[in-house]
Amino acid sequence: MAFRFCRTQRLLKTDDFSSVFRLRQSRTQRWFQVYARPNGGLPARLGLVVGKRTAKRAVARNYIKRTVREVFRLQQPALDGVDFVVRARECFGRKEGHEARKALAGLFAKLARCRASSSPSSVSTS
Repeated sequence: MAFRFCRTQRLLKTDDFSSVFRLRQSRTQRWFQVYARPNGGLPARLGLVVGKRTAKRAVARNYIKRTVREVFRLQQPALDGVDFVVRARECFGRKEGHEARKALAGLFAKLARCRASSSPSSVSTS
């Protein structure tokens, strides 16, 4: 299994982001708000929103994005079938990085469980 974050695993277009925001299935905690939308069984995809209001300096914004991508990469096999948009709510640094990663992994897990319980069964009728 390859743990990469390639182009097919990213939400790139505005329409992709809009469709995830439109569904309004989200979970929030101190550092992140995570939106989710089922994508029809395709591999999980990730979109990131880290604004200047959250972190003034580009170095801090890039650290947040790298952290989110790493958590997503490690959790990816369990997240298939869902598009995620992660919006950073509060800036964090290396001191709080471990707590933020743990919290984000928990949000991904909660949303993946919600998807599994709300999606119709995968039994085919022939």
